[in-house]
Amino acid sequence: MVRCSIQQGVPFKLVPSIKNYYSLVTTGQLDRELVSDYNITITATDEGSPPLSSSKSVQLSVADINDNPPVFEEQSYSAYVSENNKPGSTLCSVNARDPDWRQNGTVVYSLLAGEVNGAPVSSYLSVNGDTGVIHAVRSFDYEQFRSFKIHVMARDNGSPPLSSNMTVSVFISDVNDNSPQILYPSPEGNSFMTELVPKAAHGGSLVSKVIAVDADSGQNAWLSYHIVKSTDPGLFTIGIHSGEIRTQRDISESDSMKQNLVTAVQDLSYNESNSKLTSYLIIALVSVSTFFLTFIIIILGLRFCRRRKPRLLLDGAVAIPSGYLPPNYADVDGTGTLRSAYNYDAYLTTGSRTSDFKYVTSYNDNTLPADQTLKKSPSDFTDVFGDSYGSPEVGSFHCHQKIFSSSQK
Repeated sequence: MVRCSIQQGVPFKLVPSIKNYYSLVTTGQLDRELVSDYNITITATDEGSPPLSSSKSVQLSVADINDNPPVFEEQSYSAYVSENNKPGSTLCSVNARDPDWRQNGTVVYSLLAGEVNGAPVSSYLSVNGDTGVIHAVRSFDYEQFRSFKIHVMARDNGSPPLSSNMTVSVFISDVNDNSPQILYPSPEGNSFMTELVPKAAHGGSLVSKVIAVDADSGQNAWLSYHIVKSTDPGLFTIGIHSGEIRTQRDISESDSMKQNLVTAVQDLSYNESNSKLTSYLIIALVSVSTFFLTFIIIILGLRFCRRRKPRLLLDGAVAIPSGYLPPNYADVDGTGTLRSAYNYDAYLTTGSRTSDFKYVTSYNDNTLPADQTLKKSPSDFTDVFGDSYGSPEVGSFHCHQKIFSSSQK
């Protein structure tokens, strides 16, 4: 008696037909893009005791069908090109993927039929069918149109073929390729303009105005007006942006009755040297600011250290070993020989060679009056404390420490 079985986790099962014959059938839908190969192990086991078995492996490959259309990596693409571009220049590249196999997954690109500014789209752009690179067929003019859209189709080579479409927006940027056009005075015929100015005109009076336009856009269309030549350079001026011609001063009897002015209109083209100068100014400003901030931080740090230095010196020597104290030294911390009835104030300047002591009492006549002061010189401290303190400055320092300790009491 033989039983056949397969492993778990595969979308297949064994169906018995006749004795010792089984059919291997699927239990679900297969997707080659998810799992393309299966290794199925079939085990045959008898009913003996103990049961004996043998196994056989079946390698199964899933065949591909064209069930996936090409998919673009981006939902939309944008291409930027300057006007007056060279024909054949590259605008952008599109890319689509198809997970199918072989010819079912081979993608071909093409442009969908359409019009741009009344002309077929194929007269403006072309796309490489294999790579998806879009090229310009001819030069563009920003003054004719500034942007347009095209549709690119990605199609596979399956049977039947599947496809998907995507939009590419093309933006044309302006180039300063148009000269300003003077509207007034009229450029037709003679370009001279005659204006009558009252003899008694005052300074700042409006004489005339030059009007011009530029077909370019943005900064390329910003115009400036200048007086190139004049009979009396100091008599008239022109607004650099308005084009208004005005008198600079009052017209006098000595001025000529006929004044000739030659004006020029030009657009503001981009100046690379000005851009570099601006960059240098920014760098210099940042450098100076950084140096100034660093200098301020150093100054504040030095002042902070100077303020902390005397306190550090005072706190660093608050304890004096008892072996260095003189024999007639009296402790006034509350455990010494002086009575608590003696009150005093202590004054001492750090580094000074003399120290002043002032004793004040309220009821003991044997003490010094409050207005008398006992002067101590460095030599007196040396006599009292002995030679173990070395120089007078060191002796003064140790006495200073104990006095402050006593004043805390």
